[in-house]
Amino acid sequence: MVKVRFAPSPTGYLHLGGARTAIFNWLFARHNGGRFILRIEDTDKSRSTEESIREILEAMEWLGLDWDEGPYRQTERLDIYRREAQRLLDEGKAYYCYCTTEELEERRKKALEEGRMPKYDGRCRERTEPREGVDPVIRLKVSQEGETEIHDLIKGEVVYPNSQLDDFILVRSDGTPTYNFVVVVDDALMGITHVIRGDDHLNNTPKQIQLYRALGYEPPQFAHVPMILGPDRTRLSKRHGATSVLAYREEGYLPEALFNFLVRLGWSHGDQEIFSKEELIQHFSLENVGRSPAVYNPDKLLWLNAHYIKTGDNGRLAKLLIPFLMREGLVKEAQQPDLEWLCRVVETLKERAKTLKEMAQMAAFYFQAPQEYDPKGERKFLKSQILPYLEALVSELDKLNDFSERSVEEAFNRVMERFDVKLKHLAQPCRVALTGKTVSPGIFEIISVMGKEEAISRLKRAIEHIKSKSDT
Repeated sequence: MVKVRFAPSPTGYLHLGGARTAIFNWLFARHNGGRFILRIEDTDKSRSTEESIREILEAMEWLGLDWDEGPYRQTERLDIYRREAQRLLDEGKAYYCYCTTEELEERRKKALEEGRMPKYDGRCRERTEPREGVDPVIRLKVSQEGETEIHDLIKGEVVYPNSQLDDFILVRSDGTPTYNFVVVVDDALMGITHVIRGDDHLNNTPKQIQLYRALGYEPPQFAHVPMILGPDRTRLSKRHGATSVLAYREEGYLPEALFNFLVRLGWSHGDQEIFSKEELIQHFSLENVGRSPAVYNPDKLLWLNAHYIKTGDNGRLAKLLIPFLMREGLVKEAQQPDLEWLCRVVETLKERAKTLKEMAQMAAFYFQAPQEYDPKGERKFLKSQILPYLEALVSELDKLNDFSERSVEEAFNRVMERFDVKLKHLAQPCRVALTGKTVSPGIFEIISVMGKEEAISRLKRAIEHIKSKSDT
């Protein structure tokens, strides 16, 4: 059975690169009917935090990445690592190294000065006596002969001369295991069949393959995914606008949009851009992951998000919109809006909004009457000549028992016929009167959604405003 894992280090938030790695692993498992394991690599006690773990789990749940096993935590498996390290020592495949940090640094500088590779020279390999006053590290005896071959499922054949590898540290002098050691032990004991990860780990792979063999385990298949670059083709970072996964949620992105966007960063299926999760599971394969770095395009993400908002379920969007309305000060927690009405609000805005945050800002006029009018719109449309039209419209709207869009439109038609004017002569003044702006969704829609009492109140206020200007 295919078994893959996502193994984040909880030293910060889940960033886009990590999220894409998790998605690729999840899709590979689901496509192959395998298992997806979550493992928290928290052995770096100085940098790992519980807050980061919570945020990583929350981000994965938001993206819809469910796991079949875990989350395992490496700090809960320390006895396993000690046992495996002792086994390597007992079998003569690892040894205690008593070289101090200062000595190692001095040798490193000397090697660089002499044009040699600055790797550990192996002088403690055959040492049998401990060194007084020095807590040793444990190093692996790495083969210096021949080559280590990696049959990478994305990169192809990658070959490393063993002469370039040094006897790397398995356990530090304080007793804590290193990344390269614990990741191999965990992957081996958990039965991981495929390791899909960023290609910044490629240089670790020959060391890890040697360690698998020293431990007596068969290495998994490796697939190293090219990194994500910013629009300027440098490594993706905050300065490109790429932040944590949950920051995208806070900005009003939908999880399906970010999921779709991240999959397409480096993977393709023909020319198709928009995929459901079911389609992605059906089509995903490592053969279609590119060998070149993918380029982050924020405009494409925004376009995808707009698509998912436009085609989204109004009820779901309405619920997701409420926190954004609260942040805008339009809704109080104790006074949440009627969901049925909010669905109608969403329907009027979803064609225009690119994010939920933007939708909440666009929705402001539904919750608050305009305190002032757009100056340009006021000068152009709120003039004394339109007073008779607005007053007639108020009268027609007031007669309506049914306040549907169709009934509102018929009220407009009666006023237009009476004064022999076109819709634009009535709609634009109404738009400014009702929203304070010159741009909004369809005028019949917003009047119907706003409701009879509120719409008439705002029109009357505009009428009084025009009269007060005429008097002066």
